Amino acid sequence: MRPEPDRPLPTPLGPGDAEACVDLDRSAFGGLWSRSQWARELADPSSTVLGLRPDVVPPANALVALACGQTILDEFHLTAVAVAPGWRRQGLALVLLEALLAEARRRGCLRATLEVDGGNEAAVRLYGRLGFRTEGIRRAYYRSGGDALIQWLEL
Repeated sequence: MRPEPDRPLPTPLGPGDAEACVDLDRSAFGGLWSRSQWARELADPSSTVLGLRPDVVPPANALVALACGQTILDEFHLTAVAVAPGWRRQGLALVLLEALLAEARRRGCLRATLEVDGGNEAAVRLYGRLGFRTEGIRRAYYRSGGDALIQWLEL
């Protein structure tokens, strides 16, 4: 899927983007990862972190969405997908995920995996749209007590 003309294009993020990732994490997840966790993710050569920064959002480096994952041998593990609350339901996560999975294929990955809260119907539908299928469950995996669906996709 190509982004619409008014949508920002995914760009790779690096160590200098840690604060922007922390800010988005706080607004999207309530602070799931610490600054040091984001710094490690952004500096890790096995990680791919992509972000969206529309020109219309001050400050200029503000992220409205990000997605990241790690290459582990021939598998890609999606670790986070975040969209700022005011930017949800516009297809931004789909744009990022398609770009992230394309990068995983480029890196030689054969499969992708993720965990998703089974109660997050929008996320489950999004991953299903990309072809992910549930192959296991981690009971009470999330702070909320929600179960994690372990999903896989053949790349």
